[in-house]
Order: sequence, then C-alpha cells, then structure tokens
Amino acid sequence: MTFGKVEFGPKLAEGKTKIIYAHPQQEDLVYMVHKDGLSAGDGARRNTLPGKGKLACRTTSNVFYLLEDEGVDTHYVGMVAENVNIVTRCKMVPLEVVMRRIATGSYLRRHPEVAEGTRFEPVLVEFFLKDDALHDPLISEAEIVARGIASQEEVDLMRETGRKVFLILEKAWAKQDVTLVDCKIEYGRAVSDGSLLVADVIDNDSWRIWPGGDKNRMLDKQIYRDMPEVTDERLRALLAKYEIVAEMTDKFVED
Repeated sequence: MTFGKVEFGPKLAEGKTKIIYAHPQQEDLVYMVHKDGLSAGDGARRNTLPGKGKLACRTTSNVFYLLEDEGVDTHYVGMVAENVNIVTRCKMVPLEVVMRRIATGSYLRRHPEVAEGTRFEPVLVEFFLKDDALHDPLISEAEIVARGIASQEEVDLMRETGRKVFLILEKAWAKQDVTLVDCKIEYGRAVSDGSLLVADVIDNDSWRIWPGGDKNRMLDKQIYRDMPEVTDERLRALLAKYEIVAEMTDKFVED
C-alpha cells in the first residue's frame, strides 16, 4: 500500500484515532497514520473531524521531538507525511499513565472531598488499565506487578518518566502563558530489545490546557466531551482550537 510517497506494509492494528502499518523493509519500525476520528465516553460519542489527523500528527511530532531533545526515550523517529509518523515498533503496555498538577475532572468525581483547583506537588501520577469493557479502571502499582503487566522496576520507570514528561511540557506551555493541568501518556516495549519507551501519541486529546490558567478558555478535547449536543458549527469551532494548539506546539521546536 502506498500513501502519497510512503509505501506501507500490512496493517498491524487500528484504533479510534490511528492505524499502524508495518514498514516494508525494517521490522523494527512501523508507520502510524493519524485519523480524523474523535471520540469520548468510551466511544459512546464519535465524530469525524476532517483535518484533525494532520493537526494531531503535527502536534504529536512537535511534542515527541521536544521530549527526545530533552533526553526522554520515546518511540518517535520522524514525520514522513502530513498525517504519518514513523516510529519504533513496540508491544504496548496496557496502561494509561496520567500525571496531574491540578485537581479537576474525573479526579474530583473519585475524590469529592478535594476542592477543584487543588495543586499537586509533586505531580500526582495514576495508572489506569486499558480495558474498554471495564471503562479503563484505576489500578494500583502493586496490582500492576501482581498481574504481570509490568515489573516493579518498570512501574518505577513509568512513574518517574511520566513526571519528567509532564515537567518538560509544563515548562514549554508556561512560556506561552498556558497551564498544563494534566496529561496522559502510554508506554511500549521496543520489539528489538524490550526497552521501555514513551509511545503512542501525545496530542490535543492527551492533556488539559488552560490559557492563563482559566478553565473557561480551555483548548483541548474536553470541549468536545462537554458539548451538550454535537453540531457542525461546534465541530468547526473545535477544529479551530486544534489548529491553534498545533501552531502553539510549533514553538516547542523553534526555541
């Protein structure tokens, strides 16, 4: 299969927002194609947002380039088309790792005794098991190890790398007077040597960002989750936010 000038091998996986294709010559690399899909509520709400894939690829490329430059081990190799990344082939760890600086959203629903806006110092790290049928439940570090999902050494590495990722992105956003409220990442083990890498994507669906620290000015996917009704007009306005974010992350690699 050929996409533009990029020749793909067989499809290996497909999710709500991306498709993974084998590299036709190098077994340790894959192509990641960003789709225009948008979903929320464990897929209960789904829409297509034409142009989102290009913006997601641009944003995640900027983010991963920054992380690599700051010494974080990631799967990122490069951007080979406007919505295609080439990345190290990994076996994904079935966890979402969420770093929180400010209490909001689902954290408050689980902890109603905590006031919204409470600041976590150091950054709070939580693990969630990726299981759609169970709605991605919170999982403890001890249970991760007991289930054989990851070793304690890997859990420690995921936690501390997650904090490092957050601090790098928090600093980059702060330069533009944007507060990074929280952020989620995923990890994979490189098929070549088993090394643990920050993998998947980090784009505008991966964080909460509040310009000037003002929740009412949010620029991220929460806008879509909060829509009382999805309309074409609201989707166009959302796409404009995604474009603003892509342009802002361009500055991550210009400085």
